[in-house]
Amino acid sequence: MKGRSLVGRVTLAGALAALAAGCGGNARMPMQGDESIWDRGRADMVSVLRQYDIRDERVLDAMARVKRHRFIPEPWRDPVSAYADHPVPIGHNQTISQPFIVAYMTAQMGVQPGERVLEVGTGSGYQAAILDALGAEVWSIEILAPLAEHARRALAEQGCSRVQVLTGDGHKGWPEHAPYDVIVVTCAPAEVPGALVEQLREGGRMILPLGEGVQRLVILRKKDGRATQVDDLPVRFVPMVKGRQGTP
Repeated sequence: MKGRSLVGRVTLAGALAALAAGCGGNARMPMQGDESIWDRGRADMVSVLRQYDIRDERVLDAMARVKRHRFIPEPWRDPVSAYADHPVPIGHNQTISQPFIVAYMTAQMGVQPGERVLEVGTGSGYQAAILDALGAEVWSIEILAPLAEHARRALAEQGCSRVQVLTGDGHKGWPEHAPYDVIVVTCAPAEVPGALVEQLREGGRMILPLGEGVQRLVILRKKDGRATQVDDLPVRFVPMVKGRQGTP
């Protein structure tokens, strides 16, 4: 992965800059009503992921099947950017993560059918949809109520029946459905939340961006009640913020 820039849910300003760079000044905008445009974009996206050493065929198949553009709100949805390898705005100063980081984090966790997954930071709902496509049972938490509602609608429209979305504080996890086999965090806390470690089953694994300012992706595995941590790649995500726990 030498030379790759791992970017998750970044700020709106950052996403707009990436969008401008990706589209270019002379990009021709295809018609949105032509479904084949979206299909070709998705196929091209998977080809790019293969070039960047994503080798998990199950993850690649899920990325090929899930319609990323359906999780991007219409004001920012277009065939040029929907399947390009950069973040795209989804409103509320948030973005949908670049496809590479979604594929990379998912592949690192090796999610299997029937596993129980907690996602912290639902955002658009796209990561949850990929986990659903892998056959996982997913509980996802989003602190911004409008995004949580958007994700519920998009997930329902795409038939993602194994995903539940909670409006609430990701630091607290979702203890009612613990323990989880896998926890995927898509926003960066300053330190690993203790509640998430508690809700991870023995032998379970967790992946999250960690740190303030300078961030790194870390992978944790729980053994004998304790989590061992391995540092992975440098990343850039929005910070995890605290708030009140809501309702599904």
